Amino acid sequence: MKELAIRAVSGLLYMTLIIGAVLLSSNAFLLVFFLFGIICLVEFNKLVNNTYSATYFIFAALFFVFAFDPTAMLSPYFLLVPTLVANLFLIVDLFRAQQQKLSAVKNYLISTTYIIGGFIFVCLLPSYKSSFNPMIILGIFPLIWINDSFAYLVGKNLGKHKLFERISPKKTIEGFVGGLIFSCIASYFIAKFTEKFTTPVWLVIALIMSVFGTIGDLIQSKFKRQAKVKDSGNIMPGHGGVYDRLDSIIFAAPFIYLFLHIWMYVS
Repeated sequence: MKELAIRAVSGLLYMTLIIGAVLLSSNAFLLVFFLFGIICLVEFNKLVNNTYSATYFIFAALFFVFAFDPTAMLSPYFLLVPTLVANLFLIVDLFRAQQQKLSAVKNYLISTTYIIGGFIFVCLLPSYKSSFNPMIILGIFPLIWINDSFAYLVGKNLGKHKLFERISPKKTIEGFVGGLIFSCIASYFIAKFTEKFTTPVWLVIALIMSVFGTIGDLIQSKFKRQAKVKDSGNIMPGHGGVYDRLDSIIFAAPFIYLFLHIWMYVS
């Protein structure tokens, strides 16, 4: 019971920090996620034994160029393409029969695209049309929390078929479908609350978030399994590290960003 209470309080503080920063201002939101990004990089580099300190300077430089000035001359597409390529590589790597650790060079490249790119595109989502709109983030994060919560509840009570047992023995197909369905249902109410996108657009975002968010969680599970650790860190009591909490959104964000730009140009 004590552990559950600690987990609840820690989770509440985490959600309050994100929601409060988003509602306060764009700079507050960016500052929080810049700090999250640094912590996540530390946790990821520790998991994969990446000793290149240059990743932190690269993150700071790219974050300043893209996240703090989305209208700059340098288009986010210059970062989006390598980030998506890295993410697709990680998806393919999940299905390899033998899970081998990546080389030092690949770890360096992955950290500068998958982790850094993911965080930057989280920060670019509310500014995908240049001006900052907090409703986008206030819609996306509840979708993550709903998907995770119902995937756990449905999986725990109804789960019988393993989703990806070699990587994550506790995840089930029933849990994944449950999280997906409840996220899609929630997208209807989020569309009414935010009044930012139509219901079909939020529905597609929910689908992308559920599918790619789950893949992102599996990818992080693979890194933790290779490092033989339960959590990526211990900064959040009862939850682990920042990477543990944000693995879904940093993987899904580039795909959501791509969808929003495609939808913007065709609508």
